[in-house]
Amino acid sequence: MSRNNIILKSLVLVFLFGMLKVSAQNELKLWYNKPAEIWNEALPLGNGRLGAMVFGDPAIERLQLNEETIWAGSPNSNAHEKALVALPKVRQLIFDGKYKEAQDLATSDIRSQTNNGMPYQTFGSVYISFPGHQDYSNYYRDLNIENATAKVKYTVDGVEYTREILSAFENDVVAVKLSANKPGMITCNAFLNSPFDKTLVTTEDGQVTLAGVTSTVEGQKGRVKFQGRMAAKNKGGKLSVKNGIISVDKADEVVLYISIATNFVNYKDISADYVAKSKAFLDKAIVKDFETIKDMHVNYYQKFFNRVSLNLGKSNVAKDPTDLRIQKFDSQFDPELAALYFQFGRYLLISSSQPGGQPANLQGIWNDMLFPPWESKYTMNINAEMNYWPSELTNLSEMHEPFIQLAREVAVTGKETAKIMYNAKGWVLHHNTDIWRITGPIDMAASGMWPTGGAWVCQDLWERYLYTGNEAFLKEIFPIMKGAAQFFLDFMITDPNSGYLVVVPSNSPENTHGGEDGKSTITAGTTMDNQLIFDLFTNLVRATKILNEDETFAKTLETTLTKMAPMQIGQHGQLQEWLIDWDDPEDHHRHVSHLYGLFPSNQISPFRTPELFQAAKTSLKYRGDESTGWSMGWKVNLWARLLDGNHAYKLLQDQLHLVTADQRKGGGTYPNMLDAHQPFQIDGNFGCTAGIAEMLMQSHEEAIHLLPALPDVWKNGNIKGLKTRGGYEIDMTWKNNKVSELKITASKDGNCRLRLDSSLTGTGLKKARGKNENPFFYQVEVKEPIVSKKANIEKLTLPKYKEYDVVMKAGKIYTFYGK
Repeated sequence: MSRNNIILKSLVLVFLFGMLKVSAQNELKLWYNKPAEIWNEALPLGNGRLGAMVFGDPAIERLQLNEETIWAGSPNSNAHEKALVALPKVRQLIFDGKYKEAQDLATSDIRSQTNNGMPYQTFGSVYISFPGHQDYSNYYRDLNIENATAKVKYTVDGVEYTREILSAFENDVVAVKLSANKPGMITCNAFLNSPFDKTLVTTEDGQVTLAGVTSTVEGQKGRVKFQGRMAAKNKGGKLSVKNGIISVDKADEVVLYISIATNFVNYKDISADYVAKSKAFLDKAIVKDFETIKDMHVNYYQKFFNRVSLNLGKSNVAKDPTDLRIQKFDSQFDPELAALYFQFGRYLLISSSQPGGQPANLQGIWNDMLFPPWESKYTMNINAEMNYWPSELTNLSEMHEPFIQLAREVAVTGKETAKIMYNAKGWVLHHNTDIWRITGPIDMAASGMWPTGGAWVCQDLWERYLYTGNEAFLKEIFPIMKGAAQFFLDFMITDPNSGYLVVVPSNSPENTHGGEDGKSTITAGTTMDNQLIFDLFTNLVRATKILNEDETFAKTLETTLTKMAPMQIGQHGQLQEWLIDWDDPEDHHRHVSHLYGLFPSNQISPFRTPELFQAAKTSLKYRGDESTGWSMGWKVNLWARLLDGNHAYKLLQDQLHLVTADQRKGGGTYPNMLDAHQPFQIDGNFGCTAGIAEMLMQSHEEAIHLLPALPDVWKNGNIKGLKTRGGYEIDMTWKNNKVSELKITASKDGNCRLRLDSSLTGTGLKKARGKNENPFFYQVEVKEPIVSKKANIEKLTLPKYKEYDVVMKAGKIYTFYGK
């Protein structure tokens, strides 16, 4: 070989090595240079049903495990007749301004008389011990969200050890591959452990099992039976299984297969053979090698994950460990971390919410406790809905299905509750539910006396219709929406003080108002309740026309809306949270419930309702920025809807504040990138993913608005695969904060209206005129607000937007360019 050829080949190798380094830095990985010491540093894996938290300690690996149906208790209803007697008394006390007395009576006589919902519970853990591995070097661990796998690497005595872990889609087991770069080096012991008091560990046919039953809570008998099962396959060396321990000696490679199953069938049936299920899962998987399981797993996962890509720019800090990047996010430019955080939310939704399974709960599917905070249930006054904000928008519609199934089920259980507790038609859902689909009020009335959960669930159903345009789906959900509306038609009464029809008793979720001694939440006619019912009723009216349903019922809804209060602007220029002008500018409560009308709803608009828009902004300023994790996630979306990208980005910086073990208060993000309320709640992750998308594209306001809230720092970038209402898919590139290229794939025939602050060119574009005739892009007409004479409302000035119409055909791709 000539000297020139050698030099040329050397240069090529150097170039390729450099490219590989760049590629590695740009991969979508969370990575760390030390093991997890606490749960909030461990890395989450999930296949919707099975969750695993990987700690990565070289000497003793811990995989903390969950199965989505391991919940305390058993099928039950918490509806009761005592509420029916108390209801009129509570209402009269509220109308008389005796809020404390009303709240105390609601707590004693309306809230559940049996239980306050059951906790989601951990299965336990798998521990794998490696003798002599406490002295290690070159440590590395990661979570690769491009293929939903975790890896641990380190060196002991010159040998490099590798662990690969996944929670397998398709094969429905947790699989662990242990290997080294020299043969005969894998020696370990593995066993199952659980915090439940009474568990049975057995060894049978080369498999280790651990079985138990969930807890009895508040007198509700624990009847969910579960079994975990583990087996191993080795290459080389020796394998023995006895006394509940899998022992491996000097193997070249080992693969562990872990299955978990329960007797849960659905919220009213727990008759499944959990032992047979557990064995079937494991027996089906163990005949496949790790690479086959991994290939099937990755192929399934990437069908969803790869639909969307995001590039917000590059920096030189992506080489640092993820926890360090989170710590420095507010002080350095790290657009790749923002993109990683966006995609991490999508990863978590795919991993915790699969069709046919349970919806993501307050912690997704990841929980290491028997009695976690707030029982890790479904909090329906914001948190459960927030989990699904990214589902349609970020092209994960299938992941929405478990939440829709929950809606179907609470519409059934809530019908009994509405009749027994309130003698009302339709169905009701209060501020919490669990796997047994309880629908009565729980906890103290300060938070639990909120009967409007059904309306918010129905808004979520309607949004799915708007994104998909699926009339068959609309026809299916129409009875659910109608049942929710029937409840409110029966439940609302006239407030003798204001003359308006009101939801009473209720609260503006969990926030105390200024009535009486300022320590009560219970009241009548809150702004959020009115906004939720407005959406429910107006959506039903539209659905009635689309499906040619009962027009008489639709007219009843329209008449009822005329009797309800409009939104109001109070003395401080704020959007009033309550019917009475009680708002305090110093109130920094985590809930911003009255801003539901701005996001996720579209009742408040800079174009149609500028005064309400400015009032909502004033309220949000008063609330402040820093708060609990999920609250900041909501605020990212709110500031995006307020068309203020820089403020939305500031909230993103606040949310990506590193929360460590010694920080006892304040929200942010844990080292493993999970949301810190504190404690861990997953909703903040999902809220921020939706918020980043809302900064780049919105479709709620009669048009597809491109770059509506782009922060200055994201000067150049591109996103591919976002979904809009009306079923369009958007691929967009921007340069110098302006759209440079736009591709739109249409799923339906019709007019597509585009809005942006720069010019476009392309075939078929015309200047938009008049109303958008596309039925999925409609104007919302709300009542004129009542404005306090003391209010000082700043005049709204908007950028000069350009609007274009282009008629599109289903299945066609349209390309446009910035001028």
